Amino acid sequence: MRVIPPEVPLDDEELVTRARAGDLEAYDLLVARHTASAYRTAVLLGAGSDAEDVIQEAFVKGYRKLSRYRGESSFRSWLLAIVANETRNLHRSRSRRDGLVLRAAAASPESEIAEDGAVGGVLAAERRATLVRALRLLPVKDREVIVCRFLLDLSEEETVTMLGWPRGTVKSRTSRALVKLRGLLDREEVRHG
Repeated sequence: MRVIPPEVPLDDEELVTRARAGDLEAYDLLVARHTASAYRTAVLLGAGSDAEDVIQEAFVKGYRKLSRYRGESSFRSWLLAIVANETRNLHRSRSRRDGLVLRAAAASPESEIAEDGAVGGVLAAERRATLVRALRLLPVKDREVIVCRFLLDLSEEETVTMLGWPRGTVKSRTSRALVKLRGLLDREEVRHG
């Protein structure tokens, strides 16, 4: 009886190498692997209903710029940096003054409450709505670092890559942004009891 070894999935670096050599299937695998993160990033950074367009444009640009990817960071963080830039471009094209807004995270909490009548569901929706309101009040750069580090679960290194900031800036802005966010949440809690 012949034992067939399990198929080992290719890592991102191998797929990037193949895609650079013209293997479109390899790039398709990268797209499939990172679509959820890219979509979540676009939504959380304020693309809203345009999130799919943003990530589609980001994947196209990513493919075109694949030769510029040097492998100094993960492919995921490099790609999410493109998604963040495309989201910023979207906001500029809309002429939005307040920049990146987390609209989608607050998208109709009433519908979620209606679907789940349990007290836990109501409380979770209220907490989420409170968090989104507080995040909206943060300056754009503070909001970006909070989204990267805590809502997208990016490492510090990935956040450095995605935002294009020095490591020290990411550390200090994360710390200051958390203090601001806590203050806003505390005020919100006092206001609503």
